[in-house]
Amino acid sequence: MNGSDKGLYIQMFSIHGLLRAENMELGYDADTGGQIKYVVELCKALSKHPRIRRLDLFTRLIADKTCSNDYSCPIEFVNKKFRIVRVQCGGRKYIRKELLWPFLDEFVDKTIKFIQQESRVPDIVHGHYADGGYVTRELAGFFGIPFVYTGHSLGHSKKMRLLAEGLGIGDMNKRLKIDKRIDVEENVLKFADIVITSTNQEIQGQYGLYKNRTLPSYRVIPPGLDIDKFYPYTHDTFSSGRKKEEALFARSSLKRELNRFFQYPDKPIVLAVCRPDKRKNIEGLVQAYGENHDLQAMANLAVFAGIRKDISKMGENERDVLTRMLLMMDKYNLYGKMAIPKKHNFEHEVPELYRIVADKKGVFVNPALTEPFGLTLLESLACGLPIVATNDGGPKDIISNCKSGSLVDPKDTVAIAQAIKRLIAHSGFWNKQSKNGIMNTRKFYTWDSHVDTYMETVGQLYKECEATAIHVRKPVHSIGRRLAGLNRMLITDIDNTLLGGDDYESAQLMAFLQKNREHMGFGVATGRVFNSALEVLKKHDVIPPDIIISGVGSQINYGLKHHHDNGWTSHISKNWKPEMMAERLKEINFIRLQANKNQTLHKLSYIMTPGKDRLARIHHVLTKNRFVYTLIYSHGKYLDLLPSRASKGKAIRYLSYKWGIPLKNILVCGDSGNDEKMLKGDTCAVVVGNHSPELDILKSCKNVYFSKKTFAGGILEGSFHYDFFSTSKGVNHVAQK
Repeated sequence: MNGSDKGLYIQMFSIHGLLRAENMELGYDADTGGQIKYVVELCKALSKHPRIRRLDLFTRLIADKTCSNDYSCPIEFVNKKFRIVRVQCGGRKYIRKELLWPFLDEFVDKTIKFIQQESRVPDIVHGHYADGGYVTRELAGFFGIPFVYTGHSLGHSKKMRLLAEGLGIGDMNKRLKIDKRIDVEENVLKFADIVITSTNQEIQGQYGLYKNRTLPSYRVIPPGLDIDKFYPYTHDTFSSGRKKEEALFARSSLKRELNRFFQYPDKPIVLAVCRPDKRKNIEGLVQAYGENHDLQAMANLAVFAGIRKDISKMGENERDVLTRMLLMMDKYNLYGKMAIPKKHNFEHEVPELYRIVADKKGVFVNPALTEPFGLTLLESLACGLPIVATNDGGPKDIISNCKSGSLVDPKDTVAIAQAIKRLIAHSGFWNKQSKNGIMNTRKFYTWDSHVDTYMETVGQLYKECEATAIHVRKPVHSIGRRLAGLNRMLITDIDNTLLGGDDYESAQLMAFLQKNREHMGFGVATGRVFNSALEVLKKHDVIPPDIIISGVGSQINYGLKHHHDNGWTSHISKNWKPEMMAERLKEINFIRLQANKNQTLHKLSYIMTPGKDRLARIHHVLTKNRFVYTLIYSHGKYLDLLPSRASKGKAIRYLSYKWGIPLKNILVCGDSGNDEKMLKGDTCAVVVGNHSPELDILKSCKNVYFSKKTFAGGILEGSFHYDFFSTSKGVNHVAQK
């Protein structure tokens, strides 16, 4: 039975920000905004759909004393179908999204391990924002599954805006890693099957800036709205009078808080609810209000700009925005007219806030410089509160559909003030706009309609992929599914181990590997660089390995499509400085660099003439210059320098962790010094009979078997010694679709 028969298993990825199922801290900082709310509510709504079997939302695990303990819970069970899964990467402290790029491969590796442990490969992966897109692109490539993407906001648009504001590329890359983000977004678009947007404007105005814009399909699905929470302000008039205690308390506390600021609390309120971010243009709204005395006479201004405790300890962006807001409040002498509460509870207080302002015939304003969608606009409209919004992005679609409110140039403060006054001054116009908002949000923006369209979209994608076995733009060989289902692996060196001996024994070994393919993997670990390894394997008709560890453990590739393991590359890159090392080693006259074809980004290869204490001399030069490295010396002449975290042995331990294959179920085979580190440890190790003398030091190791036979014959002898081909050994089969 396939996934569509039982219902789909979808994995969502929203990595940055503080994410939990209830009482979301929207506005905590620039990374905890509307995206967080949208993704959580989407997952809740989807989990109610009968065609959803399971839904996991992956985010970053955070154990930081400055944040709630909720974010350190590895798995949060939201309901029977929906879980929030938190994965630790880049440490445990909360850090902004721009600093997460170096740690996303760690997130990928740990997600793969989670999938392997759960014994269930997802049917669909859906990434949110560029970081979530990166992770899902990697997972889709490994497991050969459909890939859905939602960008929420895009790097190209942000780059253009910041350039227009005078910020240089250098500063942008230093703080925001903007070019890195754009490169990732281009790659995501190259491989995504479907991109889901909230508006048509996103497709043309934002995704249209990318080279790979035409590669994926697009589907516009406006966000849904919880109409049970955001009900009209008039609801009290015709309700039975039964309210939750939380709502009653929220309304009472909000009124007290607002009255604390206002000299004349009965006036209509001009309301803004947003994060303290420069692009939200709080400054423009305060200026519009502060420079229009008629508007000040007509209404009060309330700005709920996120959650703050001590402005001086906040991030630079938030600190600048809030400081500027306070300075402008003082400049225009808005005391008694402007409220700036320090926090709000989204779950209960924000819906009541909209209704309080609507009951006073006020206006909700979103003056953002750019607005991909604008979920707060829908919330306010659903409560009966008309809007004034920026003429950028999502608000255009919202006002077109809801027939409520008006669009303004966010930089035209006079126009902002005039639009607000028009609504407040004309009660008949206000009432019509309020009614339109209530009726049309329920027509166009419910979660039921969103989920129905979403399920139709991804369901069709899943069927298309199933019908063709593997989608045309996915790897033909789903190496992730294969590796996640194995519990045994044979990994051997190539030269003088797998190859070089009797052709009959080599053929016999290949036959055993083919026969046991269903439950045992096959890999090679070689000192050769990757392309050289491919050439020699093809030349000798070796069956395609599941894994190729090349460059003495400095690179890992998978399957027929040679999928590169970015997680391993990211892991070993720390403190690796090959150019500086090569420069220092020029002073040593008994070594010379090998040909360029033998060099890689993570391997420096030399020829060294034998001599007394020469390795000690090399170690001395490198350590006195504080380099960290791994030195491999083999066959009496080959010298390889690798990152300190790299070697064949460390690569095998990494693979054991990532794919859940116990070290005791990995058989490793070698013949020379560059195999020594992988032959030591908890694996089943075989040294072939034609081995170099440098491996004789391993004869005292209990897990190392020295074959009498040579080359492939030695591998077979060692395999039989460990009874490695026996089907009685435990196999961990990951459930397939």
